[in-house]
Amino acid sequence: MDTAPRPTSGELIFRDAVAADVAAVVALIESAYRGDASRVGWTTEADLLEGQRTDPQGVVDVIESPASRLVAVERDGALVACCQLEHRGDHAYFGMFAVSPALQGAGLGKVIIAEAERTAREAWDVREMHMTVISARDDLIAWYERRGYRRTGKMTPFPYGDERFGIPQRDDLQFELLVKDLAQARPGRA
Repeated sequence: MDTAPRPTSGELIFRDAVAADVAAVVALIESAYRGDASRVGWTTEADLLEGQRTDPQGVVDVIESPASRLVAVERDGALVACCQLEHRGDHAYFGMFAVSPALQGAGLGKVIIAEAERTAREAWDVREMHMTVISARDDLIAWYERRGYRRTGKMTPFPYGDERFGIPQRDDLQFELLVKDLAQARPGRA
């Protein structure tokens, strides 16, 4: 008889993604950012970029990298969100963040980013979380700022001509580095 505790209905399960998750992770990321399906949520980039956001090899690379974790988030057995955490010395990088468009705006993203920050602090004892966001995404940047991230003004160019990152619909796209001090966010610290 199986006596392992079972998650209660609606409970979020956080786990490391495995190779069997690749197709579902790619579909989730694409649905959150590209095409008409992404317009159901607020994180869509459909007006900025067409084409793919990621591909199976990119997801496999994160899963197999010893310095990275691809966190799969499930509810009632379905993949509802994911994010990448990568250890980069004194900081962690946060990327590949996607929440199912149908579930966006209900607070799930806040829970996931808080868990990602806790995981990075505990696993790697890092002081900061870094991420890059397309600088034209004012609404998304504002969302991260409300979670304690700060704009650095450090920009990197969008990889125009590399369709692995999408097909730009504008000629002014670039990434801005956002940073959060995790040392101040530690429980029990002043």
